[in-house]
Amino acid sequence: MGRRRAFGQLLLWRLAEFRREPEVIFWVFVFPLLLAIGLGIAFRDRAPEKLPVAVLEGAGAAEMAAALAAAPQVACEIMDEARAARALRLGKVVLLAAPGDPIRYRFDPARPESVLARAAVDAALQRAAGRQDPAATRDDAISEPGGRYIDFLIPGLLGMNLMGGGMWGVGYMIVEMRIRKLLKRLMATPMRRTDFLLAIVASRLIFMLAETAVLLVCGRWLFGVEIQGSAAGIVFVGLLGSLCFSGLGLLTASRARKIETISGLINFVMLPMYVLSGVFFSAERFPAAFQPYIQALPLTALNDALRAVILEGATLASQWGELCIMGAWGGVAFALALRWFRWS
Repeated sequence: MGRRRAFGQLLLWRLAEFRREPEVIFWVFVFPLLLAIGLGIAFRDRAPEKLPVAVLEGAGAAEMAAALAAAPQVACEIMDEARAARALRLGKVVLLAAPGDPIRYRFDPARPESVLARAAVDAALQRAAGRQDPAATRDDAISEPGGRYIDFLIPGLLGMNLMGGGMWGVGYMIVEMRIRKLLKRLMATPMRRTDFLLAIVASRLIFMLAETAVLLVCGRWLFGVEIQGSAAGIVFVGLLGSLCFSGLGLLTASRARKIETISGLINFVMLPMYVLSGVFFSAERFPAAFQPYIQALPLTALNDALRAVILEGATLASQWGELCIMGAWGGVAFALALRWFRWS
């Protein structure tokens, strides 16, 4: 009974602390929404933009530009050599086409839009020269909820927010309390170290529920993101992810005594996962040799599980691999944090 009372008092104390930190409300609730709204507007459903192409001025340039005007995905402009080369170098155009025999294409094959422009320009010019396509084709454009960029983005932002909340909301806060000598005062009370750490983590879990609900509701209301999975499944994945990163936050803060130290440790843990773990683009873009390491990261597992449950309605049993990865990271981190934690 005494331990439950101590835990309850610690939890209420931590929740009351949030009311005196208005910046926490911004970073926990407002910032993810602003990010989702900004990126959602930038990548909203709209007609595909035309590929900018430069036609090198000279004999045959006007005829080439007229032929390309019939290509719906190409926007061309006749330019002189110097201007065209500069536009290509600065990315203002993705392809430079020079009339002649043969027609010359100048582009960077490492840029997907340049390769696409080369194919579209060549097809338009070949048809203008009399080529007949032996097989008839038809394009059926689709844009379905679940397959848009905003649908991919919302679970990634949720995972990113859960990671940030666990690392900064737990790790940074503990070090700040250590610097202010609050931990030393708590150490003098009849309180167990486990109760203190569990209360900190429990306060994060309460905020996790609110963060998840706000982001998913706004995604559904503003952008029509359809939630296919069950609320219980989403909450379970979110709770496990929050526990995992709360454990990592505790671990980074277990010995740190300076703000600079904890900030460096948190950024050291988080920044690679921002890039590698599929928050803003798929982790599959990285080379196959990197994939075993990327898939073993906790944020990759969290994002993959969230996307599967939210967008595909996947069951928790089908995500056992991702759940085990998060559980392993969180369990090891908690065990090490309890062993290494210092009050001062």
